[in-house]
Amino acid sequence: MSVPLFLLLAVFTVASALVIVIHRNPIYSALGLVSTLFLLALLFIGLEAHMVAVLQIIVYAGAIVVLFLFVIMLLNLQVEEREMVSRPLIGAAVVGGLGLGVLVLVGIALTPLAPPVPVQPGYGGTLTLAERLFTTYLLPFELTSLLLLVAIVGAVVVGKRKA
Repeated sequence: MSVPLFLLLAVFTVASALVIVIHRNPIYSALGLVSTLFLLALLFIGLEAHMVAVLQIIVYAGAIVVLFLFVIMLLNLQVEEREMVSRPLIGAAVVGGLGLGVLVLVGIALTPLAPPVPVQPGYGGTLTLAERLFTTYLLPFELTSLLLLVAIVGAVVVGKRKA
C-alpha cells in the first residue's frame, strides 16, 4: 500500500471513529462504528492480511454491530440531552489532546525501525486459524459466545421491563 493511500485511509478512519464518540444519536454512532471497522478492514487488505480483513467485516462490522443495533432498538434509546460544559474544561481537553498527539508523534519519530520479521508459509491462512481457534483458544472462543448470548438475553429482559 502506498503511503498517500495509507494516510488517506488513516484520516478517514480517525474521522469515522470521532463520529462514534461525538455524535449524540446512538444509531449514527453505530453507523460510524460500521464505517470505522470497514476502513480498518481496508487497512488490513493493504497489509496483505486478507483473512483478518474478511473476519473484520464478517465478525465485527457484521455480527457485533448488528448486536449493538439490536440492543439500541430494543432499549429504544433516544438522542441524549447534554449539559453545556464550561469553556475552560473544553480548552483543557483540547490542549491535553494536542499534547498527547505531539507526544505520540515524537515517540514515533524517535523510535528506530526494526528489520521485517520473516513470515512462515501458511501463516494467517484459514487452516492455521481454524487449528489454533479450535485447539489452543477453544475455551476463550466458547466463553465469548456465551458472553454474547448472556448480553442478548440481558437486553431482552431489560427491554421487556420498560415495555
